[in-house]
Amino acid sequence: MLEYRIDATRPAGDGSTAVSHGASVELDTTLAGRTDAFNPVELLLAALAACMLKGVERAAPMLKFQFRSAKVRLHAVRQDAPPKLVSIDYELSIDTDEPDRRLELLHVNVIKYGTISNTLAASVSLTGTIGRMGQQEN
Repeated sequence: MLEYRIDATRPAGDGSTAVSHGASVELDTTLAGRTDAFNPVELLLAALAACMLKGVERAAPMLKFQFRSAKVRLHAVRQDAPPKLVSIDYELSIDTDEPDRRLELLHVNVIKYGTISNTLAASVSLTGTIGRMGQQEN
């Protein structure tokens, strides 16, 4: 089994930092909010986005799937009482010349084998689509 560790600290009243293996991420943990750091929900969505994009990178060579770039757009809905996310929707866009059936095969692999997507799908409605770059973007 793989294990992961981070250290997060709040040294002063203006925010926090998470550190792992030499990389760091500024965290918005203040009551006033910070525009230069992600809040906890944004960090969770960023983790899902990274999982999906890494899934594209991982699955493409196995499927011999050719693509130029990938983008994911996420939207979450939070309820107030009790505070929790109730749904996450995504649009995964791929710049590729592959046929639609191969694009869908990539989608299945990205979702099926993603650590973060599997973890979140067990606790929140996670739905989305895959399409070609430019077709889904607004």
